[in-house]
Amino acid sequence: MISKRKLPIVLLATTVSSFTTPFMGSSVNVALPMIARDFSMNALSLSWVASSFLLAAAITLVPLGRLADLYGRKIFFLSGSLIFALSSLLCIWSETESFLIAMRVVQGIGGAMIFSTGTAMLIASYPLGKRGKMLGINIAAVYIGLTVGPFIGGLLTEHLGWKTIFIVNAALGATAALLAACMTKEERPAAEGEGFDLAGSFLYAITLFALMYGFSQLPSSRGGALIAAGVICFFFFIRQQLKKPFPLLNIHLFLDNRVFAFSNLAALINYCATFAITFLLSLYLQHIKLLTPSQTGFVLVVEPLLQALFSPAAGRLSDHYEPRIISSIGMTLTIIGLLGLIFLAAETSLYYIVLCLALLGVGFAFFSSPNVNAVMSSVESKFYGIASATQATMRLVGQMLSMGIAMLVFAWMIGNRSITRENGALLIGSAKLIFGILAVTCVFGVFASLARGRVHQ
Repeated sequence: MISKRKLPIVLLATTVSSFTTPFMGSSVNVALPMIARDFSMNALSLSWVASSFLLAAAITLVPLGRLADLYGRKIFFLSGSLIFALSSLLCIWSETESFLIAMRVVQGIGGAMIFSTGTAMLIASYPLGKRGKMLGINIAAVYIGLTVGPFIGGLLTEHLGWKTIFIVNAALGATAALLAACMTKEERPAAEGEGFDLAGSFLYAITLFALMYGFSQLPSSRGGALIAAGVICFFFFIRQQLKKPFPLLNIHLFLDNRVFAFSNLAALINYCATFAITFLLSLYLQHIKLLTPSQTGFVLVVEPLLQALFSPAAGRLSDHYEPRIISSIGMTLTIIGLLGLIFLAAETSLYYIVLCLALLGVGFAFFSSPNVNAVMSSVESKFYGIASATQATMRLVGQMLSMGIAMLVFAWMIGNRSITRENGALLIGSAKLIFGILAVTCVFGVFASLARGRVHQ
């Protein structure tokens, strides 16, 4: 346990990093139409500007979380913040879409080093009865990043150009690194002396890449072949992990820990059902409603603003009441919000869209903090890093699947056409179908959330 004197710097550093990555994602989403114009991207290539970060982060999260448990979380957090800051600066000099996407991949790796250590450091610093509150503050920072991201990103894009977004993110990454450098030396790593499963890490990376990239390539035969290869690799990975004395991913955490398993499954489903919403509405508001980037950001700010306002309260509730109940109520509100967006049309009122976003914001706030609290409180300290990495992986894989669903529907209904007002009917039809798929997906998440069992004894 870290001394009380050191707690504020840990909370501040992890809170800044928790703000930075969602701020980056939500601000870049608003800039996508301008990025598409600058690089002459079609709908599918544009979606990779968002998806490449998620894919890289998801593939590297668990191996980096395991290494942080073995060699120290502070050094990985510091290094990840520096990598994130540097790659953000390099995005500014992108002259081709390939280089921009490549730098987004590097950003994803830096983000993975932050994701896999931040929550673990915070959890290790506070006793069980205060974790929900601290996680609520930390997750509120996530939603504040999501809140101001569209608005600030829209203003920067409209008046100074989309590259200024990456300058701001570089500064935030450098700030997180500076705060991490100010932390005193951490205690001995909880898993020090155990081995690192290099072969398992490669197999894990191949599995996730084949599944996630293959999903984005559907309905082509190449996509189906990659998914089949990913499923085969996944079974080999599970078999190999069960035989290892020091596995990359302790499969028994899922087999023997009902709370851990179903909480992670609920997170995967929830993020799958929600991440593409901002991406779709950003395109709809700018191409159909003809709003400027800053006006679009002002509308999209409603969802994360309510997430930020309600997350601390939801976290505190989960310290005293069962997280499965609170999270399930939150996911039910999310379903209602998604169902509302199915009725989207060219003439839909902005007030109606704001109402749907408000339901989604409150719903996600009541799901996320209690769910993270349940995941991290269900394991012992030596698994904090891998548990943090696992729940972050569920988030990123869920987000990638959400984008994969959007890309699949776009490929089927829009093809290689550019997204313009002339193709507005195709965009609206695609968005309505995607929202319907996401709503059905979220229903399964409610059952996963309820099935996790009790956290408080």
